Amino acid sequence: MKPRKIVLGVTGGVAAYKAAELTRLLIKGGHEVQVVMTAAATQFVTPVTFQALSGKPVFTDAWDARIDNNMSHIDLTRGADVVLVAPATADFIAKVATGLCDDLLTTLVAARDCPLLVAPAMNRQMWENPPNLRNVAQLKADGVQVLGPDSGDQACGEVGLGRMLEPDTIVQHLEAFFQPRVLEGRKVLITAGATFERIDAVRGITNTSSGKMGFAIARAAWEAGAEVTLVAGETALPTPPGSRRIDVKSAQDMLSAVNAEIDTQDIFISVAAVADYYVLNQSEQKIKKDAHILTLELAPNPDILASVACRPRPPFCVGFAAESENLIEYAQAKRKRKQLPLLAANLVQSAMGAEDNELILLDDAGEHKLPRAPKLDVARQLVTHLARLYDADHPAARPAGAAFN
Repeated sequence: MKPRKIVLGVTGGVAAYKAAELTRLLIKGGHEVQVVMTAAATQFVTPVTFQALSGKPVFTDAWDARIDNNMSHIDLTRGADVVLVAPATADFIAKVATGLCDDLLTTLVAARDCPLLVAPAMNRQMWENPPNLRNVAQLKADGVQVLGPDSGDQACGEVGLGRMLEPDTIVQHLEAFFQPRVLEGRKVLITAGATFERIDAVRGITNTSSGKMGFAIARAAWEAGAEVTLVAGETALPTPPGSRRIDVKSAQDMLSAVNAEIDTQDIFISVAAVADYYVLNQSEQKIKKDAHILTLELAPNPDILASVACRPRPPFCVGFAAESENLIEYAQAKRKRKQLPLLAANLVQSAMGAEDNELILLDDAGEHKLPRAPKLDVARQLVTHLARLYDADHPAARPAGAAFN
């Protein structure tokens, strides 16, 4: 995302040490970060740490005279794009939910002139405490974005919900906050990665697809407000934020997973590199190489995208064509054959496994080139384009407030 001016609030929880890494990541991303700490937070991490990381003086006191008019609680948010509080303790959440202003950070939040995001961090029992849950619900009702919390090991030795999201995940949520919600309320099913067709106990037929493009599209669709289900083939990539992931191996496994989900979906995006054939004469045991000549009997796999597109009431279908030559010719033929409203074409030589990509989008209006860029940037452009086409076909389904920009 473009550089933003961020006020980072740090409250007094053990997770305050993660805020230092969060500051580093935000600065690395080109953002301007102004840190404001509560008195309790300084007991965990010193202001000097955040000053060194942000390159700016850290504010902790409502009476700090370094602001010319001595109104730091007002001036620090003027011109800011967002106030992000991470970690946000139960005490801080309670104060904001009730409008209490008894230190610089809570007063600043009350007087802010920009959106507020909070990343809760506390013991699992504190998180589940009914007053805390009421306070969190009140923040959400007041338009505050609550990020997390996560579940896992806690500093107290217990395990459960209440951990602050990891810094890189918070950055992803922050980036998503500034993306247009062009798929708000839509359900999107995406296939990604390579399928694996078994030969014997250890070998199989697959391809070089990394799954990066499909996973980037899953993240972009979530950023755009969609409820995302990701059917993933063989890949070690971490699950994108906001996605419900279903892992599969073979093309038949992927088809079964798609069929189990497709009836409730608005949009289907077929990015996976599905093996065209499977092995008929599979061996339950490892085939020894002293066989010298190995003969495999291959049969065609089902065409997952075609099976979805030809349903009586199909979702809006987006296909991918990865070709090594005659890109437009083959891609146009595929779109026509499968009757797809949108198809994204790319060359395998420059797309498979790479961190960036370039696409040519084919629809009824013609060709639309997306220049080479990181795959997430390309995915965001693709999602914006397909949202326009979807809305043109489903004008009554567009939720209020889901604007393009």
